[in-house]
Amino acid sequence: MGKMIESLNEIKLKELNDYLRNKSPKAIIEWALFIAERPIVTTNFKPFSASLLHAISNIKKEIKTIWCDTGYNTRNTYLHAEVLISKLSLNIFVYAPKQTTGYRDSVLGMPEVDTPEHDIFTDQVKLEPFKRALKEHNPDVWFTNLRKGQTAHRDNLDIVTKDKNGIIKVCPFYYWSDAELENYLIEYKLPNEYKYFDPTKVLANRECGLHV
Repeated sequence: MGKMIESLNEIKLKELNDYLRNKSPKAIIEWALFIAERPIVTTNFKPFSASLLHAISNIKKEIKTIWCDTGYNTRNTYLHAEVLISKLSLNIFVYAPKQTTGYRDSVLGMPEVDTPEHDIFTDQVKLEPFKRALKEHNPDVWFTNLRKGQTAHRDNLDIVTKDKNGIIKVCPFYYWSDAELENYLIEYKLPNEYKYFDPTKVLANRECGLHV
């Protein structure tokens, strides 16, 4: 299916997104897995992460789940991750920064956003580990839980996009609201955790650079 992925230009992506607009997350995932040869799903175990992980693992249990752990997650997030990894039997691959949190706190600290130092911090704790993950797994399809309304940049995306590396990025819950996701979690008896902190974004409406 590699040729199908290569042929997805802007016109075909628009047609595809129009077709998928009213499809269920399950149908979107099944379509993406049909064309994928090396799919991955990424997670940071933030609120509502369980929805995507549950939806995909129900269809492809062995899919590689990539977690770039910054080292600055809350205790609640780490405990939530342990519960979901066990409950959904996730095929988890964890990527951590090359520097320890203690070393970074001593040398760099946690810089203010929109400074050169914060760019270095972001590269160390998130971008470099993710680049390592991409190099190791070489995905052609990447499932993520981006949704419309999260940031200005994400408002300009869609269910299916192609990133700068030619990877097809699939967001099965792109048009879902928090309330709809909450109902999904209730229906499938899935846990949720709101005490989450991303030191690379700080503010909820900022991008860390991973999806730009």
